[in-house]
Amino acid sequence: MPDISLTTLVLLCLAAAAAGWIDAVVGGGGLLLLPALLLGLPNVPAAHVLGTNKAVAIVGTSGAAVTFLRKAPVRVGLAVRVGLMALAGSMAGAFFAAGISSEVLRPVIMVVLLGVAAFVLLRPSFGTAPADDGAGRPVARSRIVTAIVLVGGGIGFYDGLFGPGTGTFLVLALSAVLHLDLVTASATAKIVNVCTNAGALAMFAYQGTVLWQLAAVMAVFNLAGGMIGARMALSRGSGFVRAVLLTVVFSLVAKLGFDQWNA
Repeated sequence: MPDISLTTLVLLCLAAAAAGWIDAVVGGGGLLLLPALLLGLPNVPAAHVLGTNKAVAIVGTSGAAVTFLRKAPVRVGLAVRVGLMALAGSMAGAFFAAGISSEVLRPVIMVVLLGVAAFVLLRPSFGTAPADDGAGRPVARSRIVTAIVLVGGGIGFYDGLFGPGTGTFLVLALSAVLHLDLVTASATAKIVNVCTNAGALAMFAYQGTVLWQLAAVMAVFNLAGGMIGARMALSRGSGFVRAVLLTVVFSLVAKLGFDQWNA
């Protein structure tokens, strides 16, 4: 455990709980958790902050995934296949990350996110109608391949290369490609996120860049936030998820714009 004040520890735990809630509902909890860790641990190397972030996030994501699996119609086999491809994609993205400037990527991602927001706003029915393919009906093979290659590999690569908003992109892409409602897409995205987080955490652990004691304390709050968020998403439905989705997207754009302005 690093030498931090009780006040800082409490604030980090509250941030972990809020991030777990956001991640469970629509993804994007890292938008809150990673900056909180960077602010709370200013003298800790960035690699240790990133490793600790993954150790905290995987607990909340796993708890949310279990909660969704109990009550949401999720094809676990399909989700795992997409997740394994996302794991491979994130490793490839991390390999190339050293040669890519974040200052170049930020404007591109901001444009993509604004396009996403416009799409969701202009199509009120997106992700709110029942899924075309219920839990018992077969999904077209072409859609499965697209989900595995583009959603898993593509977004996984982005996660390793840059990262912010990965959970949000997963929810949107799974909803669009597999014609899932937003609640089912959120549930499926949790399984994919567990796979990518596990791969990243294994690498950070191997490199010895995880503050395990701090991560364990924060993970308890992240888990609680994640399980509460999953239950709220299930009880309030796709309209609630859609509202949170738009809030997260605009917050992410604002954060990236702020980073670009100060770069």
